[in-house]
Amino acid sequence: MYKLDKIIAVRNNKTVFWDKTANVVIKVFDEDFSKADILNEALNQARIEETNLKVPKILEVEKINGKWSIILEYISGKTIERLLQEQPQQTDELLLRFVKLQIHVYEQKPPMLNHLRDKMFNKINQTDLDATTRYDLQSRLEAMPRENKVCHGDFNFSNVIITPQDEAYIIDWAHVTQGNSSADVARTYLLFNLKGQKELGEKYLDLYYELSKVKKGIVQRWLPIVAASQSIKGLTEEREMLLKWVTVFDYE
Repeated sequence: MYKLDKIIAVRNNKTVFWDKTANVVIKVFDEDFSKADILNEALNQARIEETNLKVPKILEVEKINGKWSIILEYISGKTIERLLQEQPQQTDELLLRFVKLQIHVYEQKPPMLNHLRDKMFNKINQTDLDATTRYDLQSRLEAMPRENKVCHGDFNFSNVIITPQDEAYIIDWAHVTQGNSSADVARTYLLFNLKGQKELGEKYLDLYYELSKVKKGIVQRWLPIVAASQSIKGLTEEREMLLKWVTVFDYE
């Protein structure tokens, strides 16, 4: 039996523990969490393991104290978020590594994953936006270029661990899909803004354009669509900020 003795993260409807003795991470889901979603997350993580990315491997999926749990190998190290807190003078160096790693994700051959376009279309439908705005956003989504890139869905500093051996591991693949990489970049850019890191977000986006050779302005076209699709969850103040992004950018 695994020991749930040290909490390392608390997310919506789930708690992540570290069992020091077994040296594993245990992600425990609340009872009301959909079993289908849990098993789908485990399946997606297993599929990402088949790429050339460094990710924690799934060891087991089982019930612990009546709750579905995913057990993964523990990766020793510090997140880029933690490193930035400890060494702010290395911001440029760590941001460069972060962007290069994100581009490396998009270079992978996508395994069988759900499509980001379908997920976003459905999420926009669930928003409180008026019918005309929802239709406009979904029409714009349908008109966007189609890609089949691996899209992490929550690529941020807290989801990249740098090990003592200086290897970069990407964690938390709960939202992974396949789709247009610019939409995924737009999500990361919005996360910077939601955390009040607007200047760092601009620096991130400029660096992404420079390294990826993607034409400037492409990511911005995705911002209203991504903001709308993300507005159905999170804190009230975050939803309000995201909904502002829906109307800030010209759709044309």
